[in-house]
Amino acid sequence: MSGTTRQAAPPSAGPPAPGGGPGEGQAARRSPALRLLARPETGVFLGAAAVFVFFLVAAPSVRQGGSMATILYQSSTIGIMALPVALLMIGGEFDLSAGVAVVTSALTASMFSYQLTLNVWTGVVLALALSLGVGALNGWMLVKTGLPSFLVTLGAFLILQGVNLAVTKLVTGNVATDDISDMDGFGQARALFASSFHVGGVQVKITVVWWLVFAALAAWVLLRTQYGNWVFAVGGDQDSARAVGVPVAFTKITLFMLVGFGAWFVGMHQLFSFDTVQSGEGVGQELIYIAAAVVGGCLLTGGHGSAVGPVFGAFMFGMVNQGIVYAGWNPDWFKAFLGAMLLGAVLINLWVRRTATRRRPA
Repeated sequence: MSGTTRQAAPPSAGPPAPGGGPGEGQAARRSPALRLLARPETGVFLGAAAVFVFFLVAAPSVRQGGSMATILYQSSTIGIMALPVALLMIGGEFDLSAGVAVVTSALTASMFSYQLTLNVWTGVVLALALSLGVGALNGWMLVKTGLPSFLVTLGAFLILQGVNLAVTKLVTGNVATDDISDMDGFGQARALFASSFHVGGVQVKITVVWWLVFAALAAWVLLRTQYGNWVFAVGGDQDSARAVGVPVAFTKITLFMLVGFGAWFVGMHQLFSFDTVQSGEGVGQELIYIAAAVVGGCLLTGGHGSAVGPVFGAFMFGMVNQGIVYAGWNPDWFKAFLGAMLLGAVLINLWVRRTATRRRPA
């Protein structure tokens, strides 16, 4: 099952066998409905379905194929980043620099390619190295200093935001990068990161496919690999995890690097979609990614969550964002909906966990 809370286990151990302890015996006595409620993605699935039905009624244009393709596209650009952010949260940490890191990767690829007259793939590879390096540095500082991830990544957020603006102005003399659409390799890179294809006459962005592929891969990693056990273990209790041999430092650093990879991929999509990048963008997007993960059932305290829940969480945000437009409402209301959904999801998840884990009379 996807994303149930796991206890720290020896590195060689797989998922706990059914009926392996007294706690699991109690779980077995719960009704199927309570066991379903205990899954982290159940609440957000029901919420996403309700939001979908609501906008089908309130905004008839949502029923058109092109509108749904746009909603899925908006959801995918959130969801691709929400997945590694969710894995990091399951591991007990979060990253406030994720939003500006997306822009940093795009700026790096664009400026290196244009200013040095290189094939754009050179800039893409350099941007990947930088993004992974930023993630590794965030994780290393957290592990070595013991500081909360809030402080470490807040510092990274401010540094990257300032560097994005200052370096772009210094190199290009403007707040945006130059157009790279006529450079060598641009067509191939756009095909990978920002192309479209048609399904039944409806144009669908390639990011929708990548989003689902990454979600399936993340679910497999969490549920079928030793690394997935490590993620749940360090998020649940890192001291206990370390005591049984889980490589806590390696797990946390690689989780931050996964966020860096996600930032790189979304940054490349933005660059090859629009040919240029505004250096001041990205601020505030980290809250959207974290909110999608929280709405998807991930706890800020770590050790609980799934890869499926954030998919529905991202879909909810994409649906509301575009649904408000299709309904003809003031788009300024999106932030209000976002806050209400986040608060509601936290309260529902709290209630669901208490209901599903409540002791029953013997």
